[in-house]
Amino acid sequence: MNELSKNKNGSPQIFSWVKFYENQNWAIKGPKSKDDLLIPEVVHWVETRSSSSGLSGDFVTVDSDADKITKILNARFEVRSLDILEESLYDSGVKVNESLVEQILERFSNDWIAAFGFFKWAEKQMGYNHRPGFYDKMVDVLGKAKNYDLMWDLLETMDRMGVCISLETVSKVMRRLVKGDKWEDAIEVFRKLEQYGVSKNTSAMNVLIDALVKGHHIKHAQNVFLEFKDQIPPDSNTFNILVKGWCQASQLDKAGRTMEEMEKHGFRPGVVAYTSFIKDYCFRKDFEKVYNLLNEMQEKGCPPDVVTYTIVMNALGREKKIGAATCIYERMKKNGHASDASSYSCWIYILTRDGRVHDALKVLEDMPRKGVIPNVKAFNTLITAFCAQNEEETALKLLMTMECYRCKSDIETYAPLLKMCCKKNRMKLLFFLLDYMLKDDVSPECTTYSLLVHGLCKSGKLEEACFFFEDMVSRGMVRMDCTGIMLMEELSRSGLKNEMERIKKLTL
Repeated sequence: MNELSKNKNGSPQIFSWVKFYENQNWAIKGPKSKDDLLIPEVVHWVETRSSSSGLSGDFVTVDSDADKITKILNARFEVRSLDILEESLYDSGVKVNESLVEQILERFSNDWIAAFGFFKWAEKQMGYNHRPGFYDKMVDVLGKAKNYDLMWDLLETMDRMGVCISLETVSKVMRRLVKGDKWEDAIEVFRKLEQYGVSKNTSAMNVLIDALVKGHHIKHAQNVFLEFKDQIPPDSNTFNILVKGWCQASQLDKAGRTMEEMEKHGFRPGVVAYTSFIKDYCFRKDFEKVYNLLNEMQEKGCPPDVVTYTIVMNALGREKKIGAATCIYERMKKNGHASDASSYSCWIYILTRDGRVHDALKVLEDMPRKGVIPNVKAFNTLITAFCAQNEEETALKLLMTMECYRCKSDIETYAPLLKMCCKKNRMKLLFFLLDYMLKDDVSPECTTYSLLVHGLCKSGKLEEACFFFEDMVSRGMVRMDCTGIMLMEELSRSGLKNEMERIKKLTL
């Protein structure tokens, strides 16, 4: 086992040049500075959240097992490794249970070192065994980080320990391999499914074909279909996925032939297949063909559904064709489709695209009165729009409102808020939001760190930019080369040669 790097007091050694992070006043409290918020309602919410989260003054107090584990996993070690994190957890005094494991794996889903270190430590605790779903989650985390060797090792461990390897498990493996452009390996996994104890059936084949289509590998998806169609009977979903893939590749002739083959197999093309054509026409901005196909669907007894109409409305909204989008909306209602969260979200998007952000806000406020709870897409669209207009008060109040509706935020919720904080030098608010994200079990991605580094460099906050870049590297994230190059250029221009050399070593 690797030795912990310790200082004279026996505590983990922290990079001296990023100690400012531990000294930040994360809560919006204390003496006023140029980045203090002056919005009473928002300040009260932040202080309340900070208090309930255990944030106080210039340090973080821990009031839950999840927070104890989080503090350990987020400690700044000079060398951050699985062994070091695992060893550090032994003194936590935390008793492991399924609820805790589920929360930590979600909270660190984009930090494979922290997640896997915790996972390995938890499985060694007396009286506790991981359920199969946690192995599946860990497989997905490792695959997302493109740490394929450890992903394969974990699968072997599951097999050796008799842990159930299910279709859910191999689905995550195949999808992550395709996303990492290892489509050949994904197909090979499917060929060997039975070695994992998983049936090579229609559902499994559809998972692989769908993964290949989503990875823009329609030709390989078609080859999989041709290779296995005589052994594994396709269903309507198989053909729908292939039609979607060909339409996505703008090869409508092949999509049409796939629909013909679909009918030969006894399946009537439905709204899903036709909607794939609609989506391609929308992408091409060929709205005449969109309207013709909508009419054809109606005539063939295959009327468009809410998904179809929403796709068309979104496309018209992107082109700022508000009148045409309104007509489609009225047509949808006339055909008996009630407005749902997705159609309301679509309207919100259309209005923000037209610069009518306050009208869009009224739509969101009206949703509960119509018996529809706003979804995360509606909130994200509005938060992005208000941040773009520098209306930080409204953007933050929307984040507060999400909490009232128990609407789970995601990484897209925070990106515009963090970008706004960098632009306006709201450092206290920035650190509060990062903590709030973590408490809400939203794991920062590589793109989040890149956004922070770029934004802080533009605002002249180079020390903070260096901190976030180092933090990204320490978490084993697949970093963007352009981010490191840009940071080094800014450090060089500012004459910070030592910091530039430090960052340079991290990029090698």
